[in-house]
Amino acid sequence: MKPPRTRAQRRALDGLLEKGIIGTAIGLVLVLAPSILKGSPVVTVVTTSLRPAGWVALGLGAALVGLHTALRRYIQGVPQPDDAPVSRFQHSVLPEELLNPPSRVRLEPKRTGVPADASPGATAAPAVQTPAAPGTRWGPQVLAQIEWRRFEAVCEALFAQAGFRTQAQSHGADGGVDIWLHSRHAQGPVAVVQCKHWLARPVGVKDLREFYGVMSAHQLRRGTFATSGRYTPDALEFARGNGIHTLDGAGLLALIAQRTPAQQQHLLSVAFEGEYWRPTCANCGTKMVERTPAAGGAPFWGCGAFPRCRVRLPMTQRA
Repeated sequence: MKPPRTRAQRRALDGLLEKGIIGTAIGLVLVLAPSILKGSPVVTVVTTSLRPAGWVALGLGAALVGLHTALRRYIQGVPQPDDAPVSRFQHSVLPEELLNPPSRVRLEPKRTGVPADASPGATAAPAVQTPAAPGTRWGPQVLAQIEWRRFEAVCEALFAQAGFRTQAQSHGADGGVDIWLHSRHAQGPVAVVQCKHWLARPVGVKDLREFYGVMSAHQLRRGTFATSGRYTPDALEFARGNGIHTLDGAGLLALIAQRTPAQQQHLLSVAFEGEYWRPTCANCGTKMVERTPAAGGAPFWGCGAFPRCRVRLPMTQRA
């Protein structure tokens, strides 16, 4: 479960706590009234008769407060086992190496076309063919070989190595967040990460503005936007002015290069896990399959759960 995403969810939890506090306060007043308001026999009779109602109100109020606390802990709970070693990076701000990635190495992604009928925001996925063998070392070719879900998994593993507890959403509407970052020294998420496996399309300022809106909605001052490609100049300027830390493909590779050999191999195994070349449906999490239009035309990736799910992706042009 992710932290409450909408104002309605937060209002519902706050309303539950408010009702619990009010009920508890009323219950205490009614229970303690006979001892406090000692006066005429009439007052004593009235306050004594209200004491049972006070106990009921007190019990209901306490139950609502307890329910609020349980729901809050459940929603903000972290599913990962508590077996990660404590790191100097486990605090309420991002590690310095992720805030200021090392000097860039030049990354020139291969240009690929996206057909006009592709859904908005879609990026071309690898063409089906005999996949190249998994690489044995990190480089731009790794980012070109893997699909978007493996890219997100690599980013999540990278933040986990930095000492964060990570919580990812593998598919479905993500509300502008792919990874929530938690710290043992703070309640709730301390930062969010959005990942875009866009080799051909640069991340623009519109994407950064939407991400900043998500950060503001969750009252978070820190966030990282990671892409396998690059950013437009206005996107980088917007990010610098609004507390958004950007990682492009070159910066990501340079950051991985600073990891220990064992950590780099772990990240490589995450990248090439399973059918790393076959795209995952962003809607339902099912692996996509190659399809050819009945009327002819270029092949495309279609969701394996068709016709229940009709998501499709364009393919890159074959070499």
